[in-house]
Amino acid sequence: MNWLRRFFAWLFGPKQVTRDVARLPDHSGGRAPDVLKEVVQTGGPVKPNYRRLAVRDARLLPDRSRKGGWTGLAWRAPTSVMTGKESRRLFSNSLRTRNRNLRTLATDEKQLARYGLPLWRTETELAAALNLSIEQLRHFSIHRVRDRVPHYVAFAIPKRSGGERVIHAPKKKLKAVLRNVNDQLVSRLPVHAAAHGFVKGRSVKTNAEPHVGRAVVVKLDLEDFFPTVTWARVRGLLISLGYGYPVAAALASLMTESERQPVTVDGQTFHVPVGDRVCVQGAPTSPGLCNAVTRKMDARLSGLSKKLGFTYSRYADDLTFSGDDAKQIETLLNRATRIIHTEGFVVNGKKTRVMRSGNSQKVAGVTVNETLGLSRKERRKIRAALHQATPEKRAQLEGTLAWVHMLNPEQAAKLKADAVRAPTSPGPTTT
Repeated sequence: MNWLRRFFAWLFGPKQVTRDVARLPDHSGGRAPDVLKEVVQTGGPVKPNYRRLAVRDARLLPDRSRKGGWTGLAWRAPTSVMTGKESRRLFSNSLRTRNRNLRTLATDEKQLARYGLPLWRTETELAAALNLSIEQLRHFSIHRVRDRVPHYVAFAIPKRSGGERVIHAPKKKLKAVLRNVNDQLVSRLPVHAAAHGFVKGRSVKTNAEPHVGRAVVVKLDLEDFFPTVTWARVRGLLISLGYGYPVAAALASLMTESERQPVTVDGQTFHVPVGDRVCVQGAPTSPGLCNAVTRKMDARLSGLSKKLGFTYSRYADDLTFSGDDAKQIETLLNRATRIIHTEGFVVNGKKTRVMRSGNSQKVAGVTVNETLGLSRKERRKIRAALHQATPEKRAQLEGTLAWVHMLNPEQAAKLKADAVRAPTSPGPTTT
């Protein structure tokens, strides 16, 4: 019956709003292909093992048959990448609003003070707080359908589990601005007590501690965690916290970005958006924003867990539940999945795990069977690496030992004692 539940969740559940490119003109004469993402080697300097991300879609290429010039008595403009009218039509999740009450909503100073957030009533005050002119602020925060200079560099890095992770790294000036926004605003946003990732004073250790020694540990994973938090969700969050529409819209645009495709027209290259503005992995503000947006979801999942006799915690996109009543697992999974979907997120079913006490139980890479720390297998690997390490390699392993010490000082002490007794492997000899 799982397939039936997934079907109804897909049919009636909330769906992520994405740019509708189905009505773009098809210049190939047949049905237009889907948007393609390609990871390429070219495109400028990138760190070793990193590769650029390029987005390709033939429907976004300009029609070369549209050349400027006189047609009879009428002047026809030359080929453009996309007009403002087309942009507004194709963005189903518009950056504008016709809701006059929302557009003219004043700043709620008492609400901002209640949450300890900075008081920014206008874009001018926001720009001054960020040490920017109003022109500089709008240079970074206005959404353009034809951007000559992108503010982000997109590239892919290899995942430890296989595949590649796409990173959107802001360029130097924007990165400095986003760090300023993060310090003044995002780091102060309210976050639920169950959230442990990217929160000061919390870590993988505090995330794993509540699940030690439980009969069953259930792990869920959120699919496309950062991109699910769109511009509209960020704007709505800021308005609900007390900011007026102009400031909330400017901040939401500043902290989000679209994937873009480079298009060359008449010798000039433009970077055209091919999707919604979303929180991107690589921006300093994205982790904190995602934690704040998921606050309600964390509260609902915590309440559900308490009702069923389980404990809940979340580290970024990793959700963990633990308890002693295995009979409640199916109820927990069904209700938790329903809550996650109604909150606008998607469960990655391939990564769902149910771990019982007789087998290895891990929470975000930390073993929680009987005590917090590393498994025997992982400790043997570290011990073997210490015995075989050269002096240079052993210095690198000090970082691993420090991490083990944070999780379990007793395990770290035994590994360090073994390291002292271990013979040092000679480095490579040269002749």
